[in-house]
Amino acid sequence: MENKKTSFLPREGEAQPSRCPDNSAFKQQRLPAWKPQLTIASVLSSFFLTGAFCLTVGVCLVLSANSVREIQIDYSDKCSDCSKLRENSSNWNKECHCSVNFTLKEDILGDVFMYYGLQNFYQNHRRYVISRSDAQLLGRNVNIQRSSCAPFSTYGNGTPMAPCGAIANSMFNDTIDLFYNRNSSMIQVPLLKTGNSWWTDKNVKFRNPESYNLSSAFAGTARPPYWQKPVYLLDEEDERNNGYVNDDFIVWMRVSAFATFRNLYRRVRRVRHFAEGLPAGNYTFHISYNFPVTRFKGRKHVILSTVVWSGGSNPFLGIAYLVSGTAATLTGFVITGIHLKLRKKKTYFQKQ
Repeated sequence: MENKKTSFLPREGEAQPSRCPDNSAFKQQRLPAWKPQLTIASVLSSFFLTGAFCLTVGVCLVLSANSVREIQIDYSDKCSDCSKLRENSSNWNKECHCSVNFTLKEDILGDVFMYYGLQNFYQNHRRYVISRSDAQLLGRNVNIQRSSCAPFSTYGNGTPMAPCGAIANSMFNDTIDLFYNRNSSMIQVPLLKTGNSWWTDKNVKFRNPESYNLSSAFAGTARPPYWQKPVYLLDEEDERNNGYVNDDFIVWMRVSAFATFRNLYRRVRRVRHFAEGLPAGNYTFHISYNFPVTRFKGRKHVILSTVVWSGGSNPFLGIAYLVSGTAATLTGFVITGIHLKLRKKKTYFQKQ
């Protein structure tokens, strides 16, 4: 048999097929289109208007951020005895309390928010971020051994943890109360512990298992190792703030992108002596110290702050606008200088 080889090269005298696109308005890009005419007037106007807008917004944001009243107290060293107690994990069931005194020289008027802050606590580690079961947090009956919760999924005897995962296990569990020292008497500042989480989290992403009561809903499960009480006892006073829908738990489960962060803890209830905010005077934080930070060389803070229309005390966005506005304005001046120089040179050669 003969081996016949097929050649794809055109024979002599044959026309080579064209690879050009069809002669149509679409393939030849002849469709009607708007083409901006970049004149020197339009370019300079764009830069200067953008710069003026960014500078104006930046100044407003910086002034707004600077008007926020904020006091921040680091209680890591002031509660050093409790910190040493928590270094030993066998003391998890022993209570430890400490107090921190401070003074407000001026009234803090308006809504006052209490935050807890952590330093050098990395919530952005990949394995930490995925260590949770969203299906379990929706109240579904799932096999958490197939989830990403390991090693905080089950105990050695097979009892599942509720909730499972490293995020839930490391939940911030210090209890912070605020007292106002007035006329030699201590008045506890009323604090709101609900309404601090996002509506979508509270009503969509988190659900308790369906049952006639929470203790039976979580029957057959156990608390995470670092917790002092089960999930259905997070708030025994308010059934709507218990279990997986507890505000403190929901706020903690939204992890931070940075190693230093703050989470909303409480809001001052504006009644009686605190109807206008926090009056000037002496105050005391009573802290039930439970959250250990020594192993990762962390620090703990408690922050009292107000908010404005632009948010809390964070000037980053205002500074970003100022930098962008300054860069746009300087670019406009540079282009203006280049244009004047070239126009002067062109006029000179035309005269020659």
